[in-house]
Amino acid sequence: MRFRFVLRAVEAVRPWGDEAPRLGWFILTDGWYWIEAGGHELLRYADPARAEAFAGPDAVREPPYVDYHVVRLWEDLVDLMPRIMEPVPPDLADFVPDRRLRVEGSAAPDAEAAISWAEGHVLDMGHLRAAPDIRFRRAVSGGDDTMTITWAHASEPDDDDPIRFTAPATGRVSVPTEAFTAAVTDFDRDLFAAMEERVGALEASGPPPGVELDTIHLRHEHRDRATWLRRALDRTPDTDWPAVRSGAELLGRPTGTSAERA
Repeated sequence: MRFRFVLRAVEAVRPWGDEAPRLGWFILTDGWYWIEAGGHELLRYADPARAEAFAGPDAVREPPYVDYHVVRLWEDLVDLMPRIMEPVPPDLADFVPDRRLRVEGSAAPDAEAAISWAEGHVLDMGHLRAAPDIRFRRAVSGGDDTMTITWAHASEPDDDDPIRFTAPATGRVSVPTEAFTAAVTDFDRDLFAAMEERVGALEASGPPPGVELDTIHLRHEHRDRATWLRRALDRTPDTDWPAVRSGAELLGRPTGTSAERA
């Protein structure tokens, strides 16, 4: 498993703002990204010429992958790490479904807790159109410690917005948790190495003519963000397991016996 990206050339990065164009760390991560899992490339467009995914109509889409700020994938992974690194108890293994949970009307507090816990394993793709539901689940059993990634595309794509991806409609891949953690760490290292070059070059040259860029703040943000993954890996979620189990039962999803429970 790998988290891959390509940064757009600095001179091709579009500043934000019409009247006062500006660049910043987030903006400078503009590029393409995708996920390699089990021989598949998630977030690779089947027809990149028709896929817009928040890119402007005049955008040139060289790589056939999601065209967005790479740091958004990184941020969402960092946010997920404390929750998905917490092993899912065996009796709740089937409660991290491959699709989003839906409840008609208001839900009881325990049901809301269970839904929140399950959805806390989902990689946020809300900034993209037609993106798959991607989620992670860690299981520790006996001597095995694995991370499972599942994905599911819409069963009936919108004919008026026919974005298609090359990966199968649904899929499931399991890897050793150590390999998954290494993939996230490699992504973090590679992104910050690429951005170190970018930040250093802009510190030396200054911003493009007519574009606002605070290089002191840029360096400060770069250093701060470089600590985020480490801090995320040090955090432990405060999961209310009794509420999650009660909510799972209220939602009609059976849990295992007490002997299986964490």
